[in-house]
Amino acid sequence: MQVAELHVPGAWSFTPRQLRDPRGVFLEWFQAATLEQALHHPLVVKQANHSVSSRGALRGVHYADVPPGQAKYVYCTRGAVLDVVVDIRSGSPTFGVSDAVRLDDVDRRAVYLSAGLGHAFLALTEQADVSYLCSEPYDPVREHGLSALDPALDLPWPTDLEPLLSAKDAAAPTLAEAQAAGLLPSYDACARFYDTLRNGDSLRRGSGQ
Repeated sequence: MQVAELHVPGAWSFTPRQLRDPRGVFLEWFQAATLEQALHHPLVVKQANHSVSSRGALRGVHYADVPPGQAKYVYCTRGAVLDVVVDIRSGSPTFGVSDAVRLDDVDRRAVYLSAGLGHAFLALTEQADVSYLCSEPYDPVREHGLSALDPALDLPWPTDLEPLLSAKDAAAPTLAEAQAAGLLPSYDACARFYDTLRNGDSLRRGSGQ
């Protein structure tokens, strides 16, 4: 599996090796050991989500309070989406930086984003199915959203698609509004949380568990 860190620190893409024969194709779309090597801590999966979207459906930008936030490992099982990760951690050296990765059923690439990062995707095909593994279950009290069409974010959505948003996503604040309201994750709080994940893994290794 090929691993590449994105422009947003704390996010990676994972491209699996595909084995083809007359029957079809086989691949490993998630490898815990490979992910742990990149993160320096394991991903403990507490929820798995699956969405089915029509062409133009735009979901996000979503994030959760840290700690514990909600890290995600995102994979497109059918069709194609443009997956976007945004650094919304207040005080981050790369605050406002984003990166986009095409996830589809051809390259079968996946994206991991750490807790505290913003996430959104746009369906590029008539139907796009997306599965994602989550480090925490959904909590409506701790879950937040930002406008995916915020000009300040300048996310690279295709210009030939009219985005279809939920009422909740359409009413989401801009990045500046959320920052002014104190709704964004703190970069320092995220860094401390990442350290606890890495140190917890070190303790587990040291105890032989």
